[in-house]
Amino acid sequence: MTGHGQNASGGKAPSKRQLRVGEEVRHALSGVMLRAGFRDPELINRAITVTEVRVSPDLKNATAYVLPLDGEAEPMVKALNRASAYLRGQLGQAIRLKYLPALTFVYDASFDEATRIETIMHSPEVARDLALEDRTEEGDS
Repeated sequence: MTGHGQNASGGKAPSKRQLRVGEEVRHALSGVMLRAGFRDPELINRAITVTEVRVSPDLKNATAYVLPLDGEAEPMVKALNRASAYLRGQLGQAIRLKYLPALTFVYDASFDEATRIETIMHSPEVARDLALEDRTEEGDS
């Protein structure tokens, strides 16, 4: 799994301009989604968080990482991708950029991964191993 700080291709880190435009798009897209008059049943009355937007080096494509606050993620992401032209148009009214990036939506699984790691760290097996390690270190002193 690539972290959000890396390029998906494993290349160099994004430029300051990419980061600035990505954050501007993320902020505007969050507002657009709050006010959008969606017709798709998968999007009507859905609380959606835009956690990050990564913009390509040429600023013509943007990947928006989204997280539903309720309901299933997969149908929501598919519906957002179907509505990407509409959202891009709404975004064009909210921000001024030379090139308005094409939008692609992706489920942000980083929170799932963090929860999985947290669960493992608090499992009885790990607690037992940590306690055993502490007792071993105390015996070495």
